[in-house]
Amino acid sequence: MAAANKERTFIAIKPDGVQRGLVGEIIKRFEQKGFKLVAMKFMQASKDHLKQHYIDLKDRPFYSGLVDYMNSGPVVAMVWEGLNAVKTGRVMLGETNPADSKPGTIRGDFCIQVGRNICHGSDSVESAKKEIALWFKDEELVDVKNCAYEWVYEN
Repeated sequence: MAAANKERTFIAIKPDGVQRGLVGEIIKRFEQKGFKLVAMKFMQASKDHLKQHYIDLKDRPFYSGLVDYMNSGPVVAMVWEGLNAVKTGRVMLGETNPADSKPGTIRGDFCIQVGRNICHGSDSVESAKKEIALWFKDEELVDVKNCAYEWVYEN
């Protein structure tokens, strides 16, 4: 398997996505795209964990509200793997502000306001590595050959 095809991204379905019953639809889109699910947790994240996750936003006026919101219900934390997983994952999610998202994207199809934009997606390979390490232990990442690999990637 080519190293480029093993790029990983962190995707989290936020409490609004969980409460609205969109978990299966979001997973389905990543599976249908051809990405491989490497890890997944359904959990209630602590405020301390969320503060660490959003540490780069700590000086923004919405930081506290974001942490409170993300702590308001369970989330689904996932790691997906594939060629350009970070960039493609962001395209699949749509713009941070759903009003700027195209139809066919997750946010374009299911969101109206930025404060309820259903998913978080890593914005760079470096961020993905940090976020994956924050949410998952190494032994929780499953590295198994996907039987559909040859049908998704050229050799």
